[in-house]
Amino acid sequence: MGKVLIIGAGGVGTVVVHKVAQNPEVFTEIMLASRTKSKCDVIAKDIKSRYGIEVKTAQVDADVVPELVALFKDYQPELVINVALPYQDLTIMDACLEAGVNYMDTANYEPKDEAHFEYSWQWAYREKFEKAGLTAILGCGFDPGVTSIFTAYAAKHHFDEIHYLDIVDCNAGDHHKAFATNFNPEINIREVSQRGKYWENGQWVETEPHEIHKPLNYPEIGPKESYVIYHEELESLVKNFPTIKRARFWMTFGQEYLTHLRVIQNIGMARIDEVEYNGQKIVPIQFLKAVLPNPGELGENYTGWTSIGCRIKGIKDGQEKTYYIYNNCSHEAAFKETGTQGVSYTTGVPAMIGALMFMKGLWRKAGVYNVEEFNPDPFMEQLNIHGLPWVEVHNADLEL
Repeated sequence: MGKVLIIGAGGVGTVVVHKVAQNPEVFTEIMLASRTKSKCDVIAKDIKSRYGIEVKTAQVDADVVPELVALFKDYQPELVINVALPYQDLTIMDACLEAGVNYMDTANYEPKDEAHFEYSWQWAYREKFEKAGLTAILGCGFDPGVTSIFTAYAAKHHFDEIHYLDIVDCNAGDHHKAFATNFNPEINIREVSQRGKYWENGQWVETEPHEIHKPLNYPEIGPKESYVIYHEELESLVKNFPTIKRARFWMTFGQEYLTHLRVIQNIGMARIDEVEYNGQKIVPIQFLKAVLPNPGELGENYTGWTSIGCRIKGIKDGQEKTYYIYNNCSHEAAFKETGTQGVSYTTGVPAMIGALMFMKGLWRKAGVYNVEEFNPDPFMEQLNIHGLPWVEVHNADLEL
């Protein structure tokens, strides 16, 4: 059906290329681009050996709009899948507008010099994409992404009004490292170390980092200590589902992980400002990223499961109802299929499905949209086909 250009050759990008290559009837040509072309070449060689599919590769600096525009105009993709760094969302969106290309990402924009993220910067592009007749799909990973689509599916089929939403994200896997992050360390550490925030009664309530926590039970896994953190899909979900009275995001962390995180912060290695060292300016968290294990290479010895879902309470036909929808993903199965761990897999598969929705014309309209603004049904069907099957539980005790 069309040509696709994937930007980013980390763990998530690897999964996206695998899943796109598995669907040649939809994605007729594939290009993978990154700042380091050699990373793209390694992935392309693996794809060729597994599926017999040719993947073109290119070098591009996603911080530089003219470089992106030149690549887009030369290759002429129908859709750019951005799985680069969240810092680069706006430059890639600018390049898409200039080159006349549609856009999709998995994480919202955040400035490089501030540990802060919100959708306002990308929502501001809505009119530009409308005028250009182009589609921009925001947040099509798992969370944000599948969790938002789970919510839309629940609102469409199971509730007249959603009142309480808890998104619960458990990684019960073991990578057998003293300390490692499951995606880009620079982004991961910034995200989990900032102040918590949740929505209640029409306003945002801020908390200290990891202040609210309790054990939650996860299917096939059991109880895991879970912490309220702020996550970007809350911002769009409370806007698009205004009956929500309270929305929270819970994530599991082991005590050893939190201890390492505190030490990293206490000794200044989580700083995102420049410091002078040996006559050079370095950013401590970027140096830390260079010495920590590469998230894209954790898969080989990773055991256990992820469990991510939505726990919802609301009203249907005048009666109170609870609903839990989730996916459990095996790290071992993810590695066997794509050579990556489960966190990369659960982000990369939905990105491919979102691209498939676009290519088939199911999610295609001019403007900037979060995924829950589209019809969830065809996406939900594809999750079951492409490796992330979901389970529904009705009217159970959800610990809300």
